[in-house]
Amino acid sequence: MRFARAASPIKTGTMWLVDCIIGMFAPANMRFSAKAAACCASRSAFERFRQADAYGGYARLYDAGRQPAPVIEAGCWSHARRAFFVLADLEASARRKADGKTPAPISPLAFEVVQRMDRLFAVERSINGRSSQDRLMARQEHSAPLVAELEALMLKHRPGLSRHDDLAKAMNYMLKRWPVFTRFLDDGRVCLSNNAAERALRGIALGRKAWLFAGSDRGGQRAAFMYSLIVTAKLNDVDPQAWLADVLARIADHPSHGLAELLPWNWTAPSARLAA
Repeated sequence: MRFARAASPIKTGTMWLVDCIIGMFAPANMRFSAKAAACCASRSAFERFRQADAYGGYARLYDAGRQPAPVIEAGCWSHARRAFFVLADLEASARRKADGKTPAPISPLAFEVVQRMDRLFAVERSINGRSSQDRLMARQEHSAPLVAELEALMLKHRPGLSRHDDLAKAMNYMLKRWPVFTRFLDDGRVCLSNNAAERALRGIALGRKAWLFAGSDRGGQRAAFMYSLIVTAKLNDVDPQAWLADVLARIADHPSHGLAELLPWNWTAPSARLAA
């Protein structure tokens, strides 16, 4: 996103996904911001965990002296898996060979790591939508042994690899942050990955050439506000265009004490209201 001012150079801004709640504590919703400071601001009791990659800009969030309290870091297993998957991508290697190119070498150890991680994701799929306590119990029973075996495997083979080896780098990324990656085993509210957030950001990436210029800092904030509404509607299985058109047509005459009725998770489509 770029902000342009008259007679001044163009500056580049960033769209931040600040909050991502997927229906465990409250209705599913997401909040975007064009201000980096929003990522370090205290928002509510829900903002206890932050699940992301190892980007250094988040360090202030995890600082023990942060007020009112530090945010607890949770590792994203999808981010960690990608580095191993690249080294074990049989299909990509086969495509290169079919195109007459030198196939990429396949690491049997990376392939085994990916398979072990896939078992963890299979456990997560089986407990999606269940309460945090149920998720925690299932993880302690099924996921914890898989995680322990994966750690033992990496600790066994890591000393035999060069520190410049891509596989060693992938292992180091996880082993140096192991408590962060195992956070989901101790709290059922923590997800295994932040894939939901990644999917929400995909729309921005795919269409960035269409809305590259925001015009100003305020324009960037307006874009973040609108994208928050659109993605939240999608998370609640609501057509964003139909919802926005209906709400904008009704909101001026709608009583202020009933505004909550217009939120995506409470909204009723006009056709459904007429049928009722």
